Amino acid sequence: MPARLRAAREAAGHSLARMAALTHFSKPYLGLVETGRRTVTVDVIERYEQVLGVAIGTALDPVRITHEWLIADTPASTYLRAGRQVGTGLVEALEARVVELRHLDDTVSSSHMLPVITKELKAATALTRNAAYADATGRRLFTAVGELAQLAGWVASDAGQYAQAKQLYLSGVSATEVIGDRVLGAQLLSSLSYQIANIGRRDDAFLVARSAVKGATGATPVVRALLLERYAWAAARLRDGDTVRRVLDAVDDAYEQRADGICEPEWVYWLNRAEIDVMAARCAIELGAPTQAEPLLIRALGGYNSNHVREVALYQTWLAESYAKTGDLDAARATLGQAQAAAERVDSARLLRRVVAVANLIDRRGA
Repeated sequence: MPARLRAAREAAGHSLARMAALTHFSKPYLGLVETGRRTVTVDVIERYEQVLGVAIGTALDPVRITHEWLIADTPASTYLRAGRQVGTGLVEALEARVVELRHLDDTVSSSHMLPVITKELKAATALTRNAAYADATGRRLFTAVGELAQLAGWVASDAGQYAQAKQLYLSGVSATEVIGDRVLGAQLLSSLSYQIANIGRRDDAFLVARSAVKGATGATPVVRALLLERYAWAAARLRDGDTVRRVLDAVDDAYEQRADGICEPEWVYWLNRAEIDVMAARCAIELGAPTQAEPLLIRALGGYNSNHVREVALYQTWLAESYAKTGDLDAARATLGQAQAAAERVDSARLLRRVVAVANLIDRRGA
């Protein structure tokens, strides 16, 4: 990405100083961006496109970004020291805020969460550009930016803001590249693959998900299980049963390797056996085996936190779909009715899309 920006500028015959004047970024900052020592953000790409009149936006193609991320060398963790000093106290407060926002997403609607998270992300990104910090502090700062970008992308996707979600995910990947964090980069790309599998080109989702698994060097067991889950889902959307079964077995193997002495990142706090069963059930439904899905979903829903209204309702839509596909339309309607009631209280485009899709399926089956 940095090389592509520099090549586009040079092809247009602009010096770095001229580009700074035209884009209203500072020359030192653009120098760092073009050499890979600062995150290539969406606003930088858009400003270059406007000034140069070229489609650098192809850089936002998720498959291309994933490929570049997979083969790229780990960049040096060096930063320009300018502006005020960022100390450990500020970084610790930011890290705590990221955790707080991540858990709030369990119970607060996307429409309320998205502006809050994007505001935090903007402020944290500004720190990476303008503040002074030691290398260790800078690493934690860029990690927080990457985690905020993933959370913002997830919430934007839930709200149906798919283009914004893609930009957020890929900007987060850029942040992780600065510090060479392959695992967090894989989490961002894997999250994007999940969105693409649901609303985009399924073969692209499969490629991105598989690349995220391969590139996550040093991933802990639960992280690996999460990345594999999304890989399995992408395969299920392609109706690739052999890959689904192989990858779900790998999910189980990875999850069983977790141990008290292994420090998992906080962002996998939610992944447990029930969530793994839900994904296995969803894959079974996609592959035309709804009878296998029903017991898994019933067990998972039986122990699920009722305060997590959106997730409960989403899983109810899958249970309703499994009932509909096995011919039990009464159970399907009753279960979907519970999800519909929740959808009226929860602002989630993802949930609403599922409710509508399953309602249409039940109508077709009952006709």
